Amino acid sequence: MKKNIVTNVTPNRADLGRALCIITGASRGFGRTLASETCRLVKPGSALVVVARSEDDLRTLQTKLHGSESGRSGVAVQCVVADLSEVEALGRIVKACKEAFSEAMDHILLVNNAGSLGNVSRYVRSFTNKAEVDSYLSCNVSSCLCLTASILQAFPQCPGRRRTVVNISSLCALQPFSSWVLYCTGKAARDMMFRVLAEEEPDLRVLSYAPGPLNTDMLMEARTKTADPSIKKSFVDMFAHGQVLTCEESCAKLMKLLLEDTYTSGAHIDIYDV
Repeated sequence: MKKNIVTNVTPNRADLGRALCIITGASRGFGRTLASETCRLVKPGSALVVVARSEDDLRTLQTKLHGSESGRSGVAVQCVVADLSEVEALGRIVKACKEAFSEAMDHILLVNNAGSLGNVSRYVRSFTNKAEVDSYLSCNVSSCLCLTASILQAFPQCPGRRRTVVNISSLCALQPFSSWVLYCTGKAARDMMFRVLAEEEPDLRVLSYAPGPLNTDMLMEARTKTADPSIKKSFVDMFAHGQVLTCEESCAKLMKLLLEDTYTSGAHIDIYDV
């Protein structure tokens, strides 16, 4: 895959700055690892707003990040319990971000990580229930667009402040996987969404990052529920042969991209291209 790299952006930052960081789907898996690593790489005076549906998991994460062994001192962590498919969730997230924000912050970082696999036990011809499809797209596409737009409106461009938007993408945004119509459609739509955003907002740094096959609950679901036998076997074999990645391995590559800051805004970059 061709790398999307430019050389006219100042590379190799030491940290993410004094930042307001918003991470969705932060209670477990890749999102939880992202929260831990982001907290470690921001300057004191930063704030981390973590969003997920599980309050217990978020509180556990908050305690961990506030512990002496994790993160940097002086980083506030605020939890927002929210289902992104619900309209009122966006307002609660934006309110929490405004409360956590300080004028001393020089970086706004939004990581759109929340997402679901959808029903992979069926083929395209079985999806005749419009409400079912609408529900998936609302949770995985519409909510992502509306949250991103809400954060950009709440924190407009101003001199001396960087704004970065990350979309956690997938190879499925580029390649079709039989019996994965919902997931592939959602990921492709999100990639295009952020390509358009990069065109419209040249001051933004926009990145779609495909983290690779991660050892998470989603991979277990893929191994056990995928209808297409060849796709299912590929995931089973990948797991059996130790070819899946840890969340920590993939997160390190994403942080490398963000710190080097030399990618073309709007690019889709796969972990194996970093």
